[in-house]
Amino acid sequence: MLTQDQLKQQVAQAALDYVLPQLHPDSILGVGTGSTVDRFIDLLAAHRSDFQAAVSSSERSTQRLRAAGIQVLDLNEVTSLALYVDGADELDHQLNMIKGGGGALTREKIVASVADRFVCIVDESKLVERLGRFPLPVEVIPLAREAVAREIRSLGGQPRLREGFVTDNGNQILDVAGLQYDNPAEFEAVLNNVPGVVSCGLFAISGAQIALVAGQAGVSRLELQE
Repeated sequence: MLTQDQLKQQVAQAALDYVLPQLHPDSILGVGTGSTVDRFIDLLAAHRSDFQAAVSSSERSTQRLRAAGIQVLDLNEVTSLALYVDGADELDHQLNMIKGGGGALTREKIVASVADRFVCIVDESKLVERLGRFPLPVEVIPLAREAVAREIRSLGGQPRLREGFVTDNGNQILDVAGLQYDNPAEFEAVLNNVPGVVSCGLFAISGAQIALVAGQAGVSRLELQE
């Protein structure tokens, strides 16, 4: 029986195998955040000469990429990304996701929006029939924290401040339990329009195009039909 760490390593290798044939010396690769992505970065280090640079969604990943000898560009210097590779806290079979357990949801959403293709990499524990078990992270401007929390309660959620945590953008996170997602994209749009919300961890309006899922029987692929 493979451990979760072994599954993460397995899917990181599968992601590398998927990405490498699509890279060329001028390619810029989008890289997300999290423990599975850490493993992907470590594997990517041996192939740093196969592409130009990376754009990172967090200071944590930026430091790891640079330590691996990979050039990191600011997104403002880049017009497009061929691929964006990132994990998820929950993923359903329609490739809707909940992200932000590490607090980088806003930058993840921004970098993903510039990429031609979003590749989600997870172990099988993150694949669910219905989103909602993992509390939804919502990044908020500190001034608006309580106003946003009241609005979330009116929508049926139970917000809780992530104590002692500040995002790379200088904001706070409300982790929201008790939500139901009959239509994840519609609910994401509602939250996006609450004054004071920077972004929410629902990735449904624009989710992944492909997911690689590591399980005991190997890595499977989920892909949106175009």
